[in-house]
Amino acid sequence: MHARAIAATTTALLGTAALLLPPSHARADGDGGRPTVIAHRGASAYAPENTLAAVDKAAEMGVAWVENDVQRTRDGELVVLHDDSLQRTTDAEEVFPGRAPWKVKDFTAAEVARLDAGSWFGPEYAGARVPTLQQYVRRVELHHQKLLLEVKNPELYPDIEQQTLKLLGNEGWLDRRHLADRLIVQSFSADSVRIVHQLKPGVRTGFLGTPPVADLPAYAVFVDQINPSYSSLSKGYVSAVHASTGAHGRPLEVSTWTVNDANTARLVTGYGVDGIISNKPDVVRDALPAV
Repeated sequence: MHARAIAATTTALLGTAALLLPPSHARADGDGGRPTVIAHRGASAYAPENTLAAVDKAAEMGVAWVENDVQRTRDGELVVLHDDSLQRTTDAEEVFPGRAPWKVKDFTAAEVARLDAGSWFGPEYAGARVPTLQQYVRRVELHHQKLLLEVKNPELYPDIEQQTLKLLGNEGWLDRRHLADRLIVQSFSADSVRIVHQLKPGVRTGFLGTPPVADLPAYAVFVDQINPSYSSLSKGYVSAVHASTGAHGRPLEVSTWTVNDANTARLVTGYGVDGIISNKPDVVRDALPAV
């Protein structure tokens, strides 16, 4: 996720009735009403972001929810990476000199698979790879975790929503059990989120950003969550979001990002947020009030 991302304005909404699921409010995953803690790009303060090692670290900490980012290679493979460039978190510049700016969409899956996605973080992670989305969801499933999946830069990847949903379906992530409480798809693009809702109305969705309160009813037609940066939040805004009914007939939820310290975790908990997305999920969890 990136705070500077700008959401597309939604101009057309689908009138198709959404598939109703069993009640599953985000806080139900927490302890006694505490916000759900979500590991941002995995436990990314402790292992290289968006790698299988970061998923494993979150599982080791007992964190049920992990967040990830999906991009697409030149030959159509979905891979898990935050940036649209390989430069920051891999050795692409060294392995493929002369191919600046090293955009994910300009490399094949085989080329991406050659890259070291761990050494930048620390020598103990040398040789970690950029996982495919298939590898990622299988690791999340292995740990019986839950997935907050971000469709990243959809304007760069036509039809990425359809492709992502197809893969999720092939991996068993669109059955009733996963849809009820183990999967949320989000994006900074309102249009992308709306497409996901149109294609698979049973999938819970989130919009990344802070829409004006007056616009919340329009978003509520196709989203279940409004997920803003913590710096844009207030108790009044969270209350306004909760006052709208989302796409599955329940109050809209709020999962805020990226909170990495105890004081901020306690602050946004006081606002009434349903989820807290963090690079340091252990710090946030330990800061939450005891039941």
